[in-house]
Amino acid sequence: MKEKYTINDLRHIVEKLRNPDTGCPWNLQQSFASIAKFTLEEAYEVVDAIEHHDLKGLKGLKGEVGDLLYHVLYYSQLGQEEALFSFDDVIQQLAEKLIQRHPYIFGEIKLQSESEVIAAWQKQKSKERFENHKKPAQHSALDNIPNVFPALVRAAKIQQRAADVNFDFEEYKQALSKVYEEVDEVVAEADAAVVDQAKLEEELGDLLFSVVNVTRHLKHDPEQALRKANEKFEKRFRQVEVLALQNGKILSDCSVEEMESFWQEVK
Repeated sequence: MKEKYTINDLRHIVEKLRNPDTGCPWNLQQSFASIAKFTLEEAYEVVDAIEHHDLKGLKGLKGEVGDLLYHVLYYSQLGQEEALFSFDDVIQQLAEKLIQRHPYIFGEIKLQSESEVIAAWQKQKSKERFENHKKPAQHSALDNIPNVFPALVRAAKIQQRAADVNFDFEEYKQALSKVYEEVDEVVAEADAAVVDQAKLEEELGDLLFSVVNVTRHLKHDPEQALRKANEKFEKRFRQVEVLALQNGKILSDCSVEEMESFWQEVK
């Protein structure tokens, strides 16, 4: 073990893991596709460490960021083996992109406010998406939004891309009125004499999409907001279970009135 490792040491370690003659058998079986799901898990673990303020220690944020970096190096090694790209290529493209997208830092443009910076960033990204298409006539503002994104994340991305070309409500109250409209449509479909389940699912999807739009208009991230709501509910629900036990019952044996009483107590 060395006292201090560098990024080049890490690259060498990954290369050895993939050595056809002396490498790790498991690693030698991996491909871009096979490790993609693990990359997603590592990214979520980084977010989880941040949200739980676990910023120190081997298993904290430092360790999770390291795990994510390992995946970057691993993809780069696979790319090099297949003569697609190298780690140096990744660095070069990233550096060029960051410089290009920050002309107010590395160029002559002077921007003052956060809103100007965001507008310039979105304009540059839109320009890049357009230039990357061989057939501009087929270009869409919604191109290149990954389907693997969580649905809430993808909905917000779709809405923001539409907003970037001014296809948007002017204020959150207009977006909120759409939520009320979608609620009415859900109720109408759910209360129909014969419920069309496919149509009901469609209306529920429209309702969720509209709620995401309100969240975006109010400058919050829907995925993060829902994660926090999940955690809040889980914490309170566990406390309700404890209160039930303290009253000599399990929650499933409690009446609705008892559960409501416990819930109000933990709130």
